[in-house]
Amino acid sequence: MQRYGMMIHLKPDAEEAYKLHHHSVWPEILKVIRECNISNYSIFIKDGILFSYFEYHGQDFAVDMARMAADPTTREWWALVGPMQQPLASRAEGEWWAAMEEVFHQD
Repeated sequence: MQRYGMMIHLKPDAEEAYKLHHHSVWPEILKVIRECNISNYSIFIKDGILFSYFEYHGQDFAVDMARMAADPTTREWWALVGPMQQPLASRAEGEWWAAMEEVFHQD
């Protein structure tokens, strides 16, 4: 299992709508997340920054993420919530959410 932490800005005028959408995530989205070997997925917000945490239990993260990105319902969801986000300037090439380095974990 691999843990992932990621960050992105939330546009100031989007917080209420973003929260509303995430209080009732479409069941199809949750199904795809599970099918792509992701569990224990959480999103937190503080001062306009979104922080996500999830655990990946698959064998090939890139393949599973490509499968997720190809899903029509996921693409529709991203078209809904994506415009509410603003990527960090420090993100790596090709990233939307900026990946973070894990520096400590206690089990």
